[in-house]
This record gives sequence, C-alpha cells and structure tokens, in this order.
Amino acid sequence: MQKSNEQLINNVIGQLEGIKKMLSGKNECFSVLIQMKAAKASFERVMIQYTEQNLMDCAAKMKVSDKEKLGKLLKEIIKK
Repeated sequence: MQKSNEQLINNVIGQLEGIKKMLSGKNECFSVLIQMKAAKASFERVMIQYTEQNLMDCAAKMKVSDKEKLGKLLKEIIKK
C-alpha cells in the first residue's frame, strides 16, 4: 500500500527535525550524514510519487509556452 504524499512529507519533516536536534548536540559526524542521506532519499520518494500521480494532469493543463519550461524542469530533475 502506497503512503499518501502528506504522510511521506510528514516523515521527511520528522527526519529533518531529528537532524536539527542532532546538529545542536554532540552527535558523531557520520551519524548526522547518514540521517541527511536518509532524509534526501525520503524526499526523492515523495517527489517521484507526486510526479507519477500528477505529471500528466499538470502537462495537460499547461499553455504551450509553459510546456517548454516543463521539459527543461524534467531534464534537470532527471539529471540529479
């Protein structure tokens, strides 16, 4: 079962809050970096799920001039 985008965003927020606490404490550097990597992966999962659910609707509603912007944006997202 797929989690909702809101649930996934809440997970990312929780991870970021945890990282924020870690940064203000005396945590080991690698532990902080591992948590940052996990938060990044979680956010990427939200982005992919949102894109899969909404891309076609977004593209269909766009003006022709905006579709070129969409193409550039997608290329940028895919490169990373």
